[in-house]
Amino acid sequence: MRAARLLRSTPGALAYLLVLVYVAALLVPLYFVVVSSFKTNETIFLEPLSPPTTFSFAKYGEAQSAVDLGGALLNSMTITVAAEIVTLLLALPAAYGIARHRGRLGKVIETIFGAGFLIPTFAVLVPTFLLAAFSGLLYSRLFLILFYPATVLPLSVILLAQFMRTIPRELEESAMIDGATRLQILRHIFIPIVIPGIASVAILNFLAFWNEYIFALVLTNDATRTVQVAVPALRDSRLIDYALLSAGIVIALVPVYLVYTVLQRRMQEAMLVGALKG
Repeated sequence: MRAARLLRSTPGALAYLLVLVYVAALLVPLYFVVVSSFKTNETIFLEPLSPPTTFSFAKYGEAQSAVDLGGALLNSMTITVAAEIVTLLLALPAAYGIARHRGRLGKVIETIFGAGFLIPTFAVLVPTFLLAAFSGLLYSRLFLILFYPATVLPLSVILLAQFMRTIPRELEESAMIDGATRLQILRHIFIPIVIPGIASVAILNFLAFWNEYIFALVLTNDATRTVQVAVPALRDSRLIDYALLSAGIVIALVPVYLVYTVLQRRMQEAMLVGALKG
């Protein structure tokens, strides 16, 4: 009897163990980066996981003065928020049209959006640089604000369309009988219902925009560079100050965790809804 109970509990115990291993794999590197920002290079190598003996924020001040991380954070936040708004303004009507189109055209358009996943990043790097140069927007934040939405629209439109397909057509037909326009239906019926889906898309897009490096490196200069470009500039060619670099990484990570903390409940609701409908 005891052996049977042990066998039945083994899968649960194994799953619990795997979850603990996964959490440790996430938290240990984060802990290492945070504590390293309060140490010296010697202490980092000799006692990598030991807690710091002092909590001096001198390295954070040095990181700010060395590459103007505050300005880079402002650039990243401006570009990310503006690109997020542009993406949602474009993706929501497109997803609504695809989700509610009864003919084949909707499926064809959705397939075209899906083809965007097949385009490799490096394939459009040179054309994008030339486009920025010819348009006079090279090294400006505006170009990244207009360009970044194009990189995430395929995923955003397809995900939002899947959420909108779960909304009963009776709600839409009732609103149309009452005289509501398509735009009013989208604004007052669809958007409030698919808020969890919008939150999921917003988090995914935020991470994509905030962490993007290649295009930000090529299309910005010292005045407009993002935090992902500024942090590697903390490295010295002769001697790397790992405490200074860790401080810069922590500064770059803080906004990501703040945004996820605010939107994680909505994202969990979206995942739960998807699981129930699946």
